[in-house]
Amino acid sequence: MPGLKFDKQELGNLEYSLQREMLATDRRGGYMSTTIVGCNTRKYHGLIVAPIDSSNNAYVLLSSLDETIVQHDQSFNLALHRFRGVYEPRGHKYITDFEYTPCPTITYRVGGVILRKEILWIHKRTQMMIRYTLVDAHSETTLRLRPFLAFRNKHELSKANMYANVRSYPVTNGVKNRLYDGFPWLHMQLSKDDAKFVPAPDWYYDFEYQKELERGYEGYEDLLTTGYFEMNIKKGESIIFSASVDEMPSGEAICEAYETSVARRTHKIDFESCLHHSARQFIIRRPGNRTEVMSGYPWYGKAGRSAFISLPGLTLEQGYKEDCIAVLDTMVGDMHNGDFAGSASAEVAADAPLWFFWTLQQLEEHIGAQAIWEKYGAAMKSILTAYRRGFFGGCVAMHTNGLIWAAREGVALTWMDSVMNGQPVTPRAGYAVEINALWYNAVSYALELAKKMGDKEFEKEWKALPAQIQKSFVDMFYLSEEGYLADYVDNCGKKDFIRCNQIIACGLKYTMLNEEQIVNVLRVVRQHLLTPAGLRSLSPRNPMFESTYKENPIEQEAASKNGAVWVWPLMFYVKACFELGGANYVAEAESIVEAFDEELQTKCVGSLSERFEGDPPHAPRGSVSHATSVAGLLFINDLIKKYAPKKPARKSCKKAAPKTECSEEKPKRKCVRKSVKK
Repeated sequence: MPGLKFDKQELGNLEYSLQREMLATDRRGGYMSTTIVGCNTRKYHGLIVAPIDSSNNAYVLLSSLDETIVQHDQSFNLALHRFRGVYEPRGHKYITDFEYTPCPTITYRVGGVILRKEILWIHKRTQMMIRYTLVDAHSETTLRLRPFLAFRNKHELSKANMYANVRSYPVTNGVKNRLYDGFPWLHMQLSKDDAKFVPAPDWYYDFEYQKELERGYEGYEDLLTTGYFEMNIKKGESIIFSASVDEMPSGEAICEAYETSVARRTHKIDFESCLHHSARQFIIRRPGNRTEVMSGYPWYGKAGRSAFISLPGLTLEQGYKEDCIAVLDTMVGDMHNGDFAGSASAEVAADAPLWFFWTLQQLEEHIGAQAIWEKYGAAMKSILTAYRRGFFGGCVAMHTNGLIWAAREGVALTWMDSVMNGQPVTPRAGYAVEINALWYNAVSYALELAKKMGDKEFEKEWKALPAQIQKSFVDMFYLSEEGYLADYVDNCGKKDFIRCNQIIACGLKYTMLNEEQIVNVLRVVRQHLLTPAGLRSLSPRNPMFESTYKENPIEQEAASKNGAVWVWPLMFYVKACFELGGANYVAEAESIVEAFDEELQTKCVGSLSERFEGDPPHAPRGSVSHATSVAGLLFINDLIKKYAPKKPARKSCKKAAPKTECSEEKPKRKCVRKSVKK
């Protein structure tokens, strides 16, 4: 069956292989991420990056693990690092292939030695395991493992210092380390009973992270090694390395934990299964019975707006309505006075509470209108009342014309929320087109449910508002001569930028536009914004359009919303096209989804980037795995199934270049443990 696989030629080309990253998560906020050749190119890379408390922060505990093969007193270091412009060692030259499924697997060949490395993150535990199997060897072979420790916030960098605890403390089949107080112990253990640890603490200086330097940030780090593990390994033998914040009781327990976990792994064999796997990595369970959405890896945490936009695609498309409800219940539980908490608050994200209604509309298809109203009706009514009353002293509030005004000094209140030097990069203060489209949809949806459920009081109070909103919206935003919607309107008048925000007004269940107006908007969007990678955030004809990647962080932020291509708005474009064309649009919708096939092997293997450059070839940018992008494609995929339910799923995973090979699932190997002779 087709799979994600890279060969020796691809892996040996560092310009190619260092652009491709892998990601695995524990579904609790922790993750493992590096390149497919094991060289960290970001400060966010590491084998164990995990939260250590109830905050939204994650910490790099174990940065990397160097493997060395020793035969006939000759050492072959299989690792790959970059130190200030120099790669040392250059272990990638020994790699023969990389496979992504069921877990990331790298095969090395050194002379007559073939060593296979399988990397596995354990779900619901802060634990990473690596199984080493000596596939072939013609003489006595020693395996040496040297861990590099960081123990720092993922947004920071480690520097050599005198305060780190360089001592290793013995535990069963290994050691534990804790460089600084306040961190958990990191237990590094092996399934092999007679493996020995050799204490040899030392700092390694100036690891270079190219991606940070490209982004305009500091990119040099010092890492500490406290020693190395050394053990004999025989042909056919498998040895498992475990790194965890919890101690494993025995080598046998390590083997059992690995086998149990790998048996549960799904095989990412095609486009859809890759996206399904990626989607599950964004739903995380936190202490206190909290379920949240991680907005993007490797540097983002939770974000309210992204959670609402992503939830239907991440959960409902796969039938995981319970996960969707769990996230919503967590967020509703934090509400106060008709507003969500944190990044979902209207005070910092004026549209975020309105996306809640859109999410509920998708959930209704799975649990029914009555369940929605009984469970979330009170929250819906309190949110609408809060908008009418106003947030933050009226900075976000309904005006007498029925529309929502959103303007706050120094804060970008829409999803184009980048702020640099205290000022929004994309100022859109005033009446924003998508906020008011969402407002109309929210009021109309709440009224529909209230009518069905017999809430006469609410219906009487709000029933006149939709008509007022519709008239004010069309009068204010629709440019009849040009045939599209203004992006926002402030006290100085209409801002007629051609942006993707207008498409949301076309793809909601309740729209204020007639069919002719929607057709006109779709025509303009198709002409100016539609690309194979999504919708541009700004028309190329606009003087502010930024087509390419910039090295300066401020310029990067400017380009991200002034030309960069985003995937998630495609949901509303495709939805509007289906509403007009029905099943006749299926073929075109499928071609839109198929255009992303090769992206699964371009940046983060098996996932999709946050955004893409505005001009061809639309290089991926931003976070390498982003919830809204994955969810957007899955949402569209679900629409295709609804309009063409009998069509079989696609079984392809195209690769840009060079040509990919198909791989067969390999039989499971037992972990062979060697005990010390008494």
